[in-house]
Amino acid sequence: MKKTCLFLFLTLFFCTLFIFSHGVDAKVYVDIDSPNFQQIPIAICDFYNKTASATKSENVGAIISDGIKKDLSLTGIFNILNNKSFPESNPSDAKESVRFSDWALIGADFLLQGNITQNNKGIAADGRLFDITRGETLFYKKYFSDINNLKFLSRKIASDILLTLTNDEGEFNTKIIFVSKKGSKSDLSVINYDGSELKNVTNHQSILIAPRWSPDGNLIAFTSFKDGHPAVYIRNFKNGSERKVASFDGLNMCGAFSPDSKKLLLTLSKDGNEEIYTLEIGNLKLKRLTNNYSIDVSPVWSPDGGKIAFVSNRAGSPQIYIMDSDGNNVRRITFKGKYNTSPAWSPRGGYIAYEGLVNDKYQIFSIDEEGNRIFQLTSDAANNESPSWSPSGRQIVYVSRKSSKSKICIMNSNGSNPRILIENLNKPVMPTWSPRFK
Repeated sequence: MKKTCLFLFLTLFFCTLFIFSHGVDAKVYVDIDSPNFQQIPIAICDFYNKTASATKSENVGAIISDGIKKDLSLTGIFNILNNKSFPESNPSDAKESVRFSDWALIGADFLLQGNITQNNKGIAADGRLFDITRGETLFYKKYFSDINNLKFLSRKIASDILLTLTNDEGEFNTKIIFVSKKGSKSDLSVINYDGSELKNVTNHQSILIAPRWSPDGNLIAFTSFKDGHPAVYIRNFKNGSERKVASFDGLNMCGAFSPDSKKLLLTLSKDGNEEIYTLEIGNLKLKRLTNNYSIDVSPVWSPDGGKIAFVSNRAGSPQIYIMDSDGNNVRRITFKGKYNTSPAWSPRGGYIAYEGLVNDKYQIFSIDEEGNRIFQLTSDAANNESPSWSPSGRQIVYVSRKSSKSKICIMNSNGSNPRILIENLNKPVMPTWSPRFK
């Protein structure tokens, strides 16, 4: 079915232990939004085990460093250098000076070294991050972990590295929810940012579309045909309880939550035309925002709650529009391309990601709020759709469809370093990124 027909079909029928530190005051070393961005070369040494009883067979230090490498590689920001090129091994003495010129020769911009000691109660680790170019220490921190939770220790160090270099802790404690299709039926599934712990969320065994996270991470909203007609549900992510919040005659399509998680945007056709409404979650009070003869769908709030982006065919084809949160001052921002849908507002503001038709394929674009700067982020032979930003605004998750197969991918916000999150699982579609979990 062509995408234009799909748009009309959907809209008519069912229509995201600090010890001490040197020389870093929220300094951003890495700007991956730059068109000239290149991955940052970093050397990560195996942590040296200083425990007296440690033997060569005990590879805890290597396990920790490997975990750090894996987590940092997920960000798409770093070029992890091969240990075989290192000019020196990790020193056992934290006071030993680093020969910065030697590390510069292998192309390292940053260096991580560390030691560990272990006993029956757990592991104590210290990590030291160096700026090779400037020849200075960026941080020296200590960490403690249970021996059976090395992943937590590695992730904490990786998060501190990212925070130091980008002033953001990353997406390590986030999840992606998506629609998993099997034949004519579908349900929601969730997976961690690193591709681990895939779990089923719902058991509707029906048509499900448009899952949305609340910004506080407590709720998931979606549209389901569980009872034979489209209705909007809100599910408590922690305890699994569900309630139906919109089940009017005609279309009931889920939109995005407000930044304070207290309201939900909807597209309803209960008054004869597909219009955008806000729903107060506490008392289910509705407020109509649009009043136009055309189809208005896919509403999403700006990070500050002051504006709403949405899709309308009021100009003859689906395009992206922006209005104030009260429905006033509507303006169109996409003029290039005949079919532009699925807007997603960056958490940092400024840009909106969307899917647009190019040479009979759907690709992911970003555009600024004024509609002046357009960047095409994907350009392969697949249909790339349903973009959703990470909490930092530095990555985008999307679905890539080719032939009868689909996979969920993550790329940097400038389109670089795409990676597959999940594939070959019941045609995953419509991914949405969670907020950070504590």
